[in-house]
Amino acid sequence: MASSSSQNGIQLLLAAEQEAQHIVNAARNAKQARLKQAKEEAEKEVAAFRAQAEADYQRKVAESSGDSGANVKRLEIETDAKIQHLKTEASRISHDVVSMLRRQVTTVKN
Repeated sequence: MASSSSQNGIQLLLAAEQEAQHIVNAARNAKQARLKQAKEEAEKEVAAFRAQAEADYQRKVAESSGDSGANVKRLEIETDAKIQHLKTEASRISHDVVSMLRRQVTTVKN
């Protein structure tokens, strides 16, 4: 009977060991599945963040280039106004300049 009970005890230990191994394997598989799920969720969050950052960047670029276009237009208008002012002033004093030059060229000094 002692050998039968020790045989029975060994069988129980082996069964308990197999059950423990199944539990460990199930836990390991669950852990791997959860890590994979966490990785996928993190990749989705990174992709969403990257898309949002890119959209913000594109919006800022569009705003700043719009300002740049407005600045260019403003500078063109200012430049045209200054050119027109210089032409007006040149035409106003050109007669006087020509007269002064004629006087200087034709006057003989000793």
